[in-house]
Amino acid sequence: MTRDERAAREKDEKTSGRGTGGRPRDPAIEEAIIRATRKRLIADGYAQMTIGDIVADAGVTRPTLYRRWASKYDLVVDALAYGFTAQREAYPDIDMDELTAVEAFREAVRRLDPRYHNAGAMALHGNFMAEADRVPGLLEQLREHGVGPRCDELMNTLKGLQRRGEVREDADLETVVTLCFGSYFADYLRTGQPGAGVADRVVGSLWPTIAVSTHCNEQ
Repeated sequence: MTRDERAAREKDEKTSGRGTGGRPRDPAIEEAIIRATRKRLIADGYAQMTIGDIVADAGVTRPTLYRRWASKYDLVVDALAYGFTAQREAYPDIDMDELTAVEAFREAVRRLDPRYHNAGAMALHGNFMAEADRVPGLLEQLREHGVGPRCDELMNTLKGLQRRGEVREDADLETVVTLCFGSYFADYLRTGQPGAGVADRVVGSLWPTIAVSTHCNEQ
């Protein structure tokens, strides 16, 4: 939608009365604002990001934004939810029946990459960690809705492999999940690269330590 088209819709909202009593439900305008917010979060960080920049990028007015979101924080929470939903919808559940044990482990580790379906995610994580003392709710949102579901998927995969007798019963799965997730940040900080091959290297190192001996050679 062009800037002129959005302006026309804003005018319609005002004249029709849809702009009162809550957020107008024009998906195109909302999505333009959400996308502009996500880009500004990555480029500027939460503290430096301004409503003025967002409305300019989205091609809307401040009243249009504030009819939908009461504050910058509320807007960012919805912008995060938008991204989390897109990530969850980007891939199906891991099919444990179609994959070997190590293939299922590798796929779950691959999906841990914060940049999976969001190339700017490392900057986003860094920005929110920097704001942890001032705006702790942002990091909690990221932890609960972004990090948590990814780590849960790996944990559930490992527990499923345990039930199938392919992962050792005494394996410390919590530590395995932490090591796998943290490997992407360590690799990024060491190399600054996109992270190609991290899942293969991590699984190659960890699988022999957690697999039941008869499955150790499944690579």
